[in-house]
Amino acid sequence: MGPFLNEESVSMDFTSPPLSLKDNGFSTTTPDPSSTSKDEMERLNEELKKWKERVEKAEKAKADLLLCKLSADEEYDKAQEELIKLELQEKQHKDILLSRDIHERELCVLNQENAELKREIEKLKDDLVECSSELLQHAQIKKKIAEMKMKFTDMEDVKDDYPDMNTHCVFSVSTKIPFRLNQNQALLTFEDEQVAQRLIKMGKHTVNLDNKIADVRVKPFTLEMGIKFELHVTISGKKINVSEIPELSIPEDWMRDKLELNFYKSEQGGGGDVANVNYNKQSRTAVITFVRPGAANAFVRCAEYPFLVHGKRYRLPVSPHTSAHFEKFQVYCGISKKTILLKGIQEMEEDEESVQDMIEIHFQKPSNSGGEIEKIKYVSKGVACVCFEEDT
Repeated sequence: MGPFLNEESVSMDFTSPPLSLKDNGFSTTTPDPSSTSKDEMERLNEELKKWKERVEKAEKAKADLLLCKLSADEEYDKAQEELIKLELQEKQHKDILLSRDIHERELCVLNQENAELKREIEKLKDDLVECSSELLQHAQIKKKIAEMKMKFTDMEDVKDDYPDMNTHCVFSVSTKIPFRLNQNQALLTFEDEQVAQRLIKMGKHTVNLDNKIADVRVKPFTLEMGIKFELHVTISGKKINVSEIPELSIPEDWMRDKLELNFYKSEQGGGGDVANVNYNKQSRTAVITFVRPGAANAFVRCAEYPFLVHGKRYRLPVSPHTSAHFEKFQVYCGISKKTILLKGIQEMEEDEESVQDMIEIHFQKPSNSGGEIEKIKYVSKGVACVCFEEDT
């Protein structure tokens, strides 16, 4: 049989420039008439014609792909340019936001000072006595009292007899008054109030801070209103509190009887006849009231008390029974004659503590109309909350 082309043996390169049929490995040979029939020759010529058509189509497809690649490269260059423009716009947007934040902070400080000036004007117009009376008549002040350490100062002689053997305590409580100290402001408290009043009358003061001259405004210092009251606490000599009572499948009357019998006689001493047992099954607590005054005092040092029921022994926490009420509730205004407020202090490169030291040194000198300073607080950035309490 004469020469023939196998489709699987032909590989086409679509990336290189088109070549002639001869360069692509195609050649025509004249078959030997003696070994090849006429039909076979026609079939081979027909097949060769088909392969030529395929090669022409492949070359055309390759040319189309090259055009697509050039178009894609142009689109890529355009996309790169757009990306650079977007990055530049984003950077400009960030710069605008940063500048806006700085202006907003400055505006916030100015608004705070403006609000403070408005509050000072309102204070001068209002009658503080009438305001305090109105608050007491038309408003209720509710405030949680934080846990604090108590200091025993003295014990007063009781003129009247107290047959119930109760312990009575009186606590004088006054709230700390917070003051908002804004940026570039300082509070100075002098030992001598005459120094503070002298500086307030001056109104403005020239301060030398690290060889930098600054004109600051000196303002009087007035606090918001605070409250004070007396807390009267009575520790009962006849009642005790019992908690963590076990949950048992018995009626409540039976539990009351068992509690009464259990506390009738105490292993630690004390106890005695029980006048009443107020038992709360849901909270698992009870209030035991004894007949004899002072019977409850024996349980003050007893944190837990044994409780026997159904042959099982429990330990029940025991605490004194107390009651409390308020007296002499008052609203007061704090006005410090020793403290001044400095405004308009210029920003400096030094740290806050160094600037505060320079302010303190300046106002301690009598030559600068100053004097000895008890306390000083300076804020260079942001705000700070300073608390004051009534002098005792």
